[in-house]
Amino acid sequence: KRGGNHRPVTLQEGVVPVEMRGEVILALDEALDRLSQFDERLARVVEYKFFGGMTQEEIADILDLSPRTVRSDWRKARMWLAHALKET
Repeated sequence: KRGGNHRPVTLQEGVVPVEMRGEVILALDEALDRLSQFDERLARVVEYKFFGGMTQEEIADILDLSPRTVRSDWRKARMWLAHALKET
């Protein structure tokens, strides 16, 4: 059935694992596009943290935010993306 052969994706800190299949990366990319339409800053936090492997402090410095705000944005973005990826 729909999505039966897909592996779950967890949005943990660090760089994207090499073994991720193309379709999973495509689904994540599409979800990130939708997230950026919803809230561009949340999408940038995900890109810096998940793909760039940056710390919350580094992201806060780049985006001129407090580390606490970055933590909050990361938490919101993970929840948003988890919900979006369940729908694909």
